[in-house]
Amino acid sequence: MHFGLAAGLAKNGMIPVVPIYSSFYQRCYDQAIHDIAIQNLPVVMCVDRAGIVGNDGETHQGVFDLSFFSIVPNLTIMAPKDFKELENMLEYAIDLKKPVVVRYPRGGEGSTKFSIYETLENNIEYIKNGTDFSIIAIGKMVDKAVKIANILEKRGKSIEVINVRFLKPIDRNGIIKSITKTKMAITIEDNILKGGLRKLTRGNNY
Repeated sequence: MHFGLAAGLAKNGMIPVVPIYSSFYQRCYDQAIHDIAIQNLPVVMCVDRAGIVGNDGETHQGVFDLSFFSIVPNLTIMAPKDFKELENMLEYAIDLKKPVVVRYPRGGEGSTKFSIYETLENNIEYIKNGTDFSIIAIGKMVDKAVKIANILEKRGKSIEVINVRFLKPIDRNGIIKSITKTKMAITIEDNILKGGLRKLTRGNNY
């Protein structure tokens, strides 16, 4: 019902914004593909409660959406590091006039205070520059990546932290540039490994 209405509105020149829990998108996956994505309609699909959601219960854990959306044609997939970037992504999604997924977690933002907000143009964002190790993160995991980097820096390591921002299209050239420099890297995401950030960082099927 949500996507049928959204598709109709989009067909008539509007840009609907549809907020649904990550686990509930699993139930309307077919509609997201056929009603929105295949027709390349400008609908902004907001994925609420993405990632681990604690007391919401086992069936509500949003750990599949990056994977199942990554194989859908015509989609742009974004995940913000904090509230400010979420605002920027919503504005960008509306201006894009294409089917877009914006995922965000339950609850508040992390404790890290960011001062960098680069223009959203399908490119990665360098939160920290380093030479020893690259941490490649997406969404709320960027906060954890910065905290890990701070701990390692106290031990004498120079850590590069990358905010991927876009799972699709993914800025593989920017990621390769970082890994070529540091020679070592890990990915951090609140999603299953198969089909998520780790897979798309290493593979070619996106």
